[in-house]
Amino acid sequence: MTIFVGNLPFSVSEQAITDAFAEYGTVKSVKIPTDRETGRPRGFAFVDMDNTASEDTAIKELDGASWDNRAIRVNKAEPKPERSNDNRGGGRGRY
Repeated sequence: MTIFVGNLPFSVSEQAITDAFAEYGTVKSVKIPTDRETGRPRGFAFVDMDNTASEDTAIKELDGASWDNRAIRVNKAEPKPERSNDNRGGGRGRY
């Protein structure tokens, strides 16, 4: 399972997130998505931990916690929805 961490300050680092979640178990990875155009962090991250019990505890303890005066949102990440390839919209459609 992957954990979604939202409403993070743009200045947050992977190490800071790792340190916060390490209190609840072993952190396998942290990913902070960045904006394609600016390269700036987008204000959220994804965390993978060693086991489900650690993930559940981290979610319970950290959801709503304050990080640089921001209430962070911590929950199970939802799978990315599949994109439709039905060729409708955009481009030069043929009639």
